[in-house]
Amino acid sequence: MVYSLAASTLTVAAPLGCDTSSARAEGAEPARRPSDVLVTGTDEEMLVLEVTEANKVVVRLPRVEVGQGVTTAVAMMIAEELDARLVDVDIPLADARAKGNQYTGGSSSVSSLYGPARELAATARAKLVTAAARRWHLPARSLRTRDTKVIAPDGRTATFGSLSASAARIQRPAVPGRPRPASRHRVIGRPTTRIDARDIVTGKAEYAGDLAVAGAKPTVVARPPTLGGKVVSVDDRVARSMPGVHAVVEVAGGVAVVADSFHHAFKARDALRITWKPGPLASLSDAAIRARLRAAVPRLGSAPRGSAQTEGEFEFAFVSHAPMEVLTAVADVRAGRAEVWFSSQTPMDARESIAAAVGLPKSKVRVHVIRGGGSFGRRLNHDAAIEAALISKAARRPVKLMWSRADDIRHGRMRPASHHRIRASHARGRVVAFAHAMASVSESYEGQGLSAQGGVKPAVAPAAGPLPSDSGLYNFGRISGDWGSVELAIPLGAWRSVDSGTMRTAEEIVVDEVAAALGKDPVAFRRTTLRNKAVKAVLAKVADAGDWGRTLPAGHGQGVAVHEEYGSCVACLAEIDATDPKNPRVTKVVMAADVGTAVNPRGLQAQLMGTAIDGISTVLQAGLHIDRGAVRESSYADFHYARQRHAPLRFEAHILPSRREPGGAGELGVPAAAGAVANAYARATATKPRRFPINF
Repeated sequence: MVYSLAASTLTVAAPLGCDTSSARAEGAEPARRPSDVLVTGTDEEMLVLEVTEANKVVVRLPRVEVGQGVTTAVAMMIAEELDARLVDVDIPLADARAKGNQYTGGSSSVSSLYGPARELAATARAKLVTAAARRWHLPARSLRTRDTKVIAPDGRTATFGSLSASAARIQRPAVPGRPRPASRHRVIGRPTTRIDARDIVTGKAEYAGDLAVAGAKPTVVARPPTLGGKVVSVDDRVARSMPGVHAVVEVAGGVAVVADSFHHAFKARDALRITWKPGPLASLSDAAIRARLRAAVPRLGSAPRGSAQTEGEFEFAFVSHAPMEVLTAVADVRAGRAEVWFSSQTPMDARESIAAAVGLPKSKVRVHVIRGGGSFGRRLNHDAAIEAALISKAARRPVKLMWSRADDIRHGRMRPASHHRIRASHARGRVVAFAHAMASVSESYEGQGLSAQGGVKPAVAPAAGPLPSDSGLYNFGRISGDWGSVELAIPLGAWRSVDSGTMRTAEEIVVDEVAAALGKDPVAFRRTTLRNKAVKAVLAKVADAGDWGRTLPAGHGQGVAVHEEYGSCVACLAEIDATDPKNPRVTKVVMAADVGTAVNPRGLQAQLMGTAIDGISTVLQAGLHIDRGAVRESSYADFHYARQRHAPLRFEAHILPSRREPGGAGELGVPAAAGAVANAYARATATKPRRFPINF
């Protein structure tokens, strides 16, 4: 359903994440042709396309760009159906809305926008062609479009911008406004450089820290040494007397300093003399947490009679999101209104939470969504924005709050630690039952959604992954899964691929061990037991492209793993040099994915490369320790995420052709990459890795 909005230039809209009833309520009932409908008022709940007189096509996107390339993908969809040049398509980010769907997560952005964006552009193109036909007194079907122009048979041209005003008055286009079939795509499916690449590398792209909001002063917070610690007393006399300091404010998370520069703010923060009350986990460390998780794993049921068992227990550490851009939020809270600028995957929820925290109605809070420098799930939560708003209210001035790297690693969200118990039962050369029970630290902890009273508000996104073993990826007979939890006062959040990143990793290790127990090659075993032809196809691709089974030197190994989720599937083959088991190096990664229509194959390859680095990091070296209620790590110096020297020397990503509509891809590769790296390490070292990261 596409609507025409009443405007002086061509503006069309499609409902997004809702049915058409709300659009009808804006003032019109849908007619036989949806584009006949003129709607006035708000664009809430809609994806809106405008053709400006300057010949720009503008689509204000109700999603956030955090490096995943969604703005480029949407621009390609629009350019495809409108016959516009990519450089003429602008995709600014929409402010938080009052209703509709503004959620960026669950690998859903491209799949949720693919239909509406193409319908919008196709409708707009039909109106522009009709406007040109009327201007030139020619049959509309004799005209064609290219490069943001309408072209007549005699060579005359008219830019979309010059036709926009007259096209806005057209209710019944003379040509159909339908998206093209995949066989006619010229932009979609073509490897394309990001539309914002030049701005990013030249520094023109603006992040929250770059914003120059009038009067907003740099702000940092002194935080407790332990998770959930509280201020007992603070002596701020020295800090207040230091040059450039404007305010010292106590907040739920610590003590904030507002100053002329971040240099002044950090110096004054370090001059504060604070007495802290330890947090609720002050007596708890890693060993005790692991023991609690192990005890919380539900018991597995009885194995089938007469079957042999392949079993394993697996531990996964806490992991920080650690996006390259640290959390930053600008807030200006006044007596009757609030305005906040930050990067958010959930801006509608953020707006509601900020309003509750500062004691204002939602209608008086405006949230501007800013591009983010990485997220991996971290920006689903809005702790920094809430804190910035509270500081602004208390300091009675606009502030630019920055969480340092140490702030976020030690006090921010993290992937929960988990323990897995898996048993594969096999008889007569095949698996007859597969059971997977797990326990993770509870994600119901509410410790970072700060309210004005210092209380808490839930701020954790729901898990996107399946319960253990419920996906039916393999033909393994009777499948069962169960889940336990341990509630701890630790701030948790959805981390890229959510639960699948640990569950599938553990399961793929067991699949390899079952193959060994049955005397079968891991790839051959998967080929005979996988249910889905598409998964078999991506597995076959990596096995062929990666030269599976080739002879390797001692201490080297290959590993393979597969995953299916978000309407997509992926396989990964990894090679590792583990001649020094304490310093292994992944030397080659080959991935293959079937995601339906790949709008931008180059962007998808970049996503898969990122997931390979995530798999290498979390399996081999990157995790967080808890020492007596405190996170030990504080920066990239000790949170050992993979660097260039850890990246594979050779990386390939193969995109299998498909004409299905797009599935999800942003998180898809993590479980397969992690599983492949773990299996490669196991084969190279002739060990059975059980605790991750391995070198921790």
